[in-house]
Amino acid sequence: MEINKLDNAPFTAYQKLVVFLLAMTQFTVVLDFMVMSPMGDILMKAIDLKPAQFGIAVSAYAFSAGASGLLTAGFADRFDRKKLLLFFYSGFIIGTFCCSFANDYWTLVAARIITGLFGGVIGSISMAIITDIFTLQQRGRVMGFVQMGFGASQVLGIPIGLYIANNWGWHSAFLWIAVMALIIVIIIAIKLIPITAHIGLQKHQSALKHLWLTFFTARISYRLCCNSLAIHWRLYDDAFWKCFCSQ
Repeated sequence: MEINKLDNAPFTAYQKLVVFLLAMTQFTVVLDFMVMSPMGDILMKAIDLKPAQFGIAVSAYAFSAGASGLLTAGFADRFDRKKLLLFFYSGFIIGTFCCSFANDYWTLVAARIITGLFGGVIGSISMAIITDIFTLQQRGRVMGFVQMGFGASQVLGIPIGLYIANNWGWHSAFLWIAVMALIIVIIIAIKLIPITAHIGLQKHQSALKHLWLTFFTARISYRLCCNSLAIHWRLYDDAFWKCFCSQ
């Protein structure tokens, strides 16, 4: 009975706000790269892209996000998680704004690289924040709520984004995402309390050594990498098929 009470422990008002903010960051980040696939035909006609060029524009986000994850894994735990989230989410917003103003192929690819570099690690930062703020009994529910942002971005975000793109141009879809994210980052800056308790637990070792221990001494790392590659391949594979089917 005592375990059940702990499992059903209610969230405080602050915890509910954190869940909402993390879910919205997930919603905007996932929507940013998911909306590229259904907008393929619109983009290819608007800026005269070939299917191969569109594939590179889509892949640029994934590759830059992967590189960003590797680069930040060695030092991310040394900083206040609030500041880390604000830094990367702000960079994501800048990249998305750049996408909304892109008028040619190379500008679009550069904007997608910027967006991927900053947006690729926001999910992992969110998971770290969850473990710092919520108890062990609450984390499962919180992760479920936050991951709802992933599904909501496909069920609600993509149709709305396509509606905006069809009526006001594809630039407007990215602008809409950037404006939403800008509102969220302002709330995070004002309401989220600094998260620094983990800093005192860090061992004094170089970022490269920490990265090595993280990726090459843990058996689960290989499985996680394979799982991540499989998920992203499935997501981005649709982009190529939709481009060819739209011709």
